Amino acid sequence: MGKNKYLFVLWMLLAITLAGGIFTGIYVKSGNQDGDDGKIQVVTSFYPVYIAAKNIVEGSKGVALENLSEPQTGCMHDYQLTPQDMIMLSKADLFLVNGGGIESFLSDVGKSYPELSIRAAAEGLSLLEESGQGSGGHSHGEERPSGDAVVTEGDFYGINAHGWMDTGIYIGMVKNIADFISEADKGNQELYQENAKAYCEKIERLSAQIEELEKELKGDIINGRFTGKNIVIFHEAFAYVAEQYGLTAVYCLDLDEERQVSAGEVADLLEELTENHVSVVLAEELYGKDMGETVEQETGCNVYYLDTLVRGDYGADSYLKAMQKNIDIMREALQ
Repeated sequence: MGKNKYLFVLWMLLAITLAGGIFTGIYVKSGNQDGDDGKIQVVTSFYPVYIAAKNIVEGSKGVALENLSEPQTGCMHDYQLTPQDMIMLSKADLFLVNGGGIESFLSDVGKSYPELSIRAAAEGLSLLEESGQGSGGHSHGEERPSGDAVVTEGDFYGINAHGWMDTGIYIGMVKNIADFISEADKGNQELYQENAKAYCEKIERLSAQIEELEKELKGDIINGRFTGKNIVIFHEAFAYVAEQYGLTAVYCLDLDEERQVSAGEVADLLEELTENHVSVVLAEELYGKDMGETVEQETGCNVYYLDTLVRGDYGADSYLKAMQKNIDIMREALQ
């Protein structure tokens, strides 16, 4: 009796698995048919890549653009693909990702859809190394970039992938994306290149403001050390802010929703602030507010909260507006 019971359960599980596979196949096939309207199906991985692509394809009837993640998802470090994501990718002709190893799920996508063209916006651009100071940083892969057009999670090791935080790098990303879309839809490539040029000109105006602030930055000599450019950051994305403004991030405590900071780490942080004569700390308000309040209570440092530009609405100018706000905050912090 018991043996028959187990056999019945086994057969039921096999039947459910088989039925699930059949219905999933039908669903995917249906999704493919629904998306077959003659347009090039372009999918982006997350917010900063999508906003760039949105500006590039403006006015084109040859491309259907979708974004994989919701606008409030944030960074893609630990993103898990959903069945709906896989259906979206099954319809795609071109999958635009950030690169730098931030999309940890790419190997799964590559295995599931070997014919899908996957292109990285950061391809060929000079990205920073991950910070070796502090702790809690994200891991972005296991190997150095291979140079292949198809990017997987193993293509990068020790790379800080948040290049969009530097307007100069973001311009390079926009140009790459325009080239990738132009290759996929050659009939409209002139429009894509013109749109990219217009969008880059807007970003360049932001770069000009940053360059002006960097030139105005002054500091003091304390115990033989120049101190005006020393800062501490609570998110590795702000390493690009430091780099572009000509600042030195002497310590990085990378905070996110899963980060638990020990009392010892707090003590180390406060010591670094004092020893390096730091007066400015850059943090993300969502995850860095509590630590920021601790720093302001225990030291004479001012904590300024910047946008990491991974969340927002889907407006074409949303990156420009958020970056302008960051520049205004940095102007206050540095003057």
